[in-house]
Amino acid sequence: MMKFSELRSGLQSKMMAGMAEHIARLSWQADTIRAHQRTALRQLAAHAKAHSPFYGARFARVDPATLELDDLRNIPSITKHEMMQEFDNLLTDRRLTRASAEAALAATTDEPRLLPGEHFVMATGGSSGERGVFVFDGVAVVQFYSALIRWGARKVPAQNSPVRAAFVAAGSPIHATAFGAALSRGGGLPLEFTPVPATLPLDEMVAKLNALKPDALFGYPSMLYRLAAEADAKRLTIAPKMISSTSETLGSEQRLTISSVFGAPVTDTFGSTEGLVGVSAPNDPVLVFNSDLCIIELVDDDNRPVPVGTPSTKVLLTNLSNLIQPLIRYEMNDRFVEQTSAPEHGHLRAVVEGRADELLHYNGVDVHPLAVRGVMVKTPGVLDYRVTQTPSGIDVAVLAAANVDLHKVQHQLVEALRIAGLANPNVTLCATESLERNAHSGKLKRFVPLSSAA
Repeated sequence: MMKFSELRSGLQSKMMAGMAEHIARLSWQADTIRAHQRTALRQLAAHAKAHSPFYGARFARVDPATLELDDLRNIPSITKHEMMQEFDNLLTDRRLTRASAEAALAATTDEPRLLPGEHFVMATGGSSGERGVFVFDGVAVVQFYSALIRWGARKVPAQNSPVRAAFVAAGSPIHATAFGAALSRGGGLPLEFTPVPATLPLDEMVAKLNALKPDALFGYPSMLYRLAAEADAKRLTIAPKMISSTSETLGSEQRLTISSVFGAPVTDTFGSTEGLVGVSAPNDPVLVFNSDLCIIELVDDDNRPVPVGTPSTKVLLTNLSNLIQPLIRYEMNDRFVEQTSAPEHGHLRAVVEGRADELLHYNGVDVHPLAVRGVMVKTPGVLDYRVTQTPSGIDVAVLAAANVDLHKVQHQLVEALRIAGLANPNVTLCATESLERNAHSGKLKRFVPLSSAA
């Protein structure tokens, strides 16, 4: 079986060969996008019906050749749990199985491990819910990462060597961030990423970044915020010209602090292993999503479309470029708020409020994480925190400077929960020197609902 390194230059060449078209798609108007979606949906449905036993049964009475975008509403959605239960039957390449995918993930070290047929596999979740496993062929990998880098590629001037970028996120390439770093090695793309695992001790992370001196800094916003504090204290001495956050909700106060300390604007990125990608303009909370590669439905609990300006309960994703593991109306528990259309393009514009499973439910009272975030981000010296729901309130572990008045923060949180509708909230705070992150992804589960806290 071939190694990933033997395929990398070919994947990079295909990405660069198609980059001009990908950049041009950013200006597509709504009618062009819908026509493209309709054609791609029919191809996806035909392939899935013919080669996937799961979709062969689901599409038994569907004629892919006449399928319209509005017909999707008549097709049942699929959850991550159902996808994992039906994994072998859902795949369109019959050589592939969940067992082989899991074996490849387990054998992965510093580079991705290939599956039969030169396919790739990544995993997501686990720390925040049920784990998901996703298989790609070369076409799907090229399309996914092209959608991620095309915004930056159009702004990076042509030069002999790629921009040096540090990625403070996952350490293992079973996750999309580290997979992307592995894909960028060798200088064939405009940016070359060096992974800096978010699970490293902070002093080691700072030392590695100081030695690397990256021109661009990418990472989880919680880690970028902590690195901004290190830079403010003169322990971190890098001067990136480009900063991008990903994988977590970027708060306005975080954005302002990171941008001010490093003297560079912050771009926000939403990148899901399932294939959905969104990128913001510098210092803009609104993300523009890859509607040319995905059909994106913002819906309520009953899968009914929500109006512009109304938070969705979830997102139904149809990935138009992954024919190996078809995802058609795949449920993602993200809360999107659609914004008005832009005159210069027809792609979905939305603000991401976080995940629906972050909501804390108390006997008919739902408390949004913003009630807590609003206190924490306005408290100088609070670097990070984890909130665990209790029957009558929250327990909060706080990573903070020594001069932070935790009693004051506690009283502010009590008041914030009371305003949110929780009667007589009980809040406990304790200082901590570290917060445990997922060993593979480097992500922090910041809000732990009562049902997950045991």
